[in-house]
Amino acid sequence: LDRYGVAKPLVSYHEHNEASRAEDLVRELEQGKRIALVTDAGMPGISDPGFRLISLAVKRGMPVIPIPGASAFLAALAASGLPMDSFRFHGFLPSRSGQRRKVLESIRSSNETEIFYEAPHRLEDSLADIVEVLGASRPLVVAREMTKFHEEFLRGSAREILGVLAARGDIKGEVTLLIAKLDE
Repeated sequence: LDRYGVAKPLVSYHEHNEASRAEDLVRELEQGKRIALVTDAGMPGISDPGFRLISLAVKRGMPVIPIPGASAFLAALAASGLPMDSFRFHGFLPSRSGQRRKVLESIRSSNETEIFYEAPHRLEDSLADIVEVLGASRPLVVAREMTKFHEEFLRGSAREILGVLAARGDIKGEVTLLIAKLDE
């Protein structure tokens, strides 16, 4: 904002205050003020705070005008090399292995590229679950730090990528996990 000379009042809006702030911000819209929901990474509302504000504004008849920004899952899909004709974005995989395995079971015979976000500290565990549930040879892409300086793509089988990441140790950054459709 400094770079472009934008010096409007800034209001912190995040997952911990989203419910209470949404009402205040829509009230300002109703009073004729203009607001912009801006994020430092990703697209507001797509696995990022924003849904409550957008939903409330729409419900109250306020215009919502999107200005697309970087979206990690779309950028990852576009460069993944996996089929893009049919895909499904799920948001984050469940943190607990049992719940995560149920989600993976539900996509075992999927005819779509399946896309998830994953926390870097859970990535190895999730890949191990994928090997167990979907099979070691299931093609995957792990896209890390999309549109950022340390952007990286790891392409291969579930077992191969798990081996690469296990040997690496500490994994950092935002992770997008793309799972090829069955028999890809």
